[in-house]
Amino acid sequence: MKPLVALVGRPNVGKSTLFNRIVGRRMAVVSDVAGTTRDRLYSEAEWIDTSFMLVDTGGIELDEGWNTEPLSEDSSRFMPEIRSQAQTAIESADAIIQVVDGQAGVTSADREVAEILRRTKKPVFIAANKLESSKLKDDAFEFYELGLGEVFAVSALHGPGVAELLDALIEELPPSDISEEEDDTIKIALLGKPNVGKSTLLNQLIGEQRAIVSPIAGTTRDAIDSKFRWQGKEFTLIDTAGIRRRGKIEQGVEKFSVLRSLKALDRADVVLLLIDGSQGLTAQDMHIAGMISEESKAGVILLVNKWDAVDKDAFTIYDMTERLREEMVFMPYVEMLFISAQNGQRVHKIMPLVEQVDESRHHRVSTGELNRIVRDAVARHQPPGKASKLKFFYVTQVGVAPPTFVFFVNNPELVHFTYQRYLENQIRQFFPFMGTQIKLIFRARGEERYGK
Repeated sequence: MKPLVALVGRPNVGKSTLFNRIVGRRMAVVSDVAGTTRDRLYSEAEWIDTSFMLVDTGGIELDEGWNTEPLSEDSSRFMPEIRSQAQTAIESADAIIQVVDGQAGVTSADREVAEILRRTKKPVFIAANKLESSKLKDDAFEFYELGLGEVFAVSALHGPGVAELLDALIEELPPSDISEEEDDTIKIALLGKPNVGKSTLLNQLIGEQRAIVSPIAGTTRDAIDSKFRWQGKEFTLIDTAGIRRRGKIEQGVEKFSVLRSLKALDRADVVLLLIDGSQGLTAQDMHIAGMISEESKAGVILLVNKWDAVDKDAFTIYDMTERLREEMVFMPYVEMLFISAQNGQRVHKIMPLVEQVDESRHHRVSTGELNRIVRDAVARHQPPGKASKLKFFYVTQVGVAPPTFVFFVNNPELVHFTYQRYLENQIRQFFPFMGTQIKLIFRARGEERYGK
């Protein structure tokens, strides 16, 4: 593993801003509301040819009434979980940066956090944040009373002092024991509306409490990457914030969470779309499914969660499957599982299906077999109307993930979308391409014939 550096400290001192500054892009949710960061957020960072993993944590709660910034009612309910997340990050870190508010001065909370850090016996650096000007830099000296080592006056927002902090940090880091390799793990994104059970499912799959689980909608605000092994193979799970319909997205924290979920979708190889089985397919679910269909190249598995809470008989699962197929006609290839993330019902079937879907995304069809399928399909059903003048010369697969096929025809404009769908269905009869869309491209070519 690469060295791990944890950013810790009380809420609203600028940990997420410093995280973004170090990794070089906006990854952590940043808000003026104390307690915004709830889950651990990891990213690779590099400084002077030294790579390390950086983790942003939620503020540590030490005692009732200690906080110097007002917590919103929503965030305050998460403080015990935030403390647990931060403690986990501290235990696994090779070095720790305690972030403090340089303008506010030393607080009792800072002292108590420092006491926790002294017991770790690990390198600790103090980043006295919000000290933008040279005049304010003198205010950093009072933080030496924490007894943790060197104090750095920094401005996470504007950058001054961060380079000096990183110079000192990498001198204390152990050498990386892995080579720089491209991440070729299968990346699985968990998507769904708020409070549908994504974090509960993540914890079931990886076998530890990596993400905060709470019945309060919107608990997970950051996209969290969790690597785990299953049957000897490594996978990456991306847990995302719940997505609401665009009109329901509030400005600020939730807005950035949704943007991050969209980026997670772009990175994914396979998407696990969770819906609440007791509610059926809602408008929000349809919005997310449409977004996956239009914006993603990933395979898709629809997980009908909370199935244990559904009043059902022997036919309910079949009736629900048929209804979902009718409602998701734009995504006929989607695979379905009826699960309960809470009690583990059918959760063991998810990973085998993920592997099958990913294999389908990379499946290749021989050119000869593909041309035979299309030739027979055209012979059975000629394009109607003006499209009857359409001539197919040749088809070949040019890519995978998703499988992509190029048809060479005399006039691409004659290919109606209904006939495209017909050709896709004919290909799928021979090669199901489980859970994955296939892409058909039509290009003009000379008047050559099949096989010539």
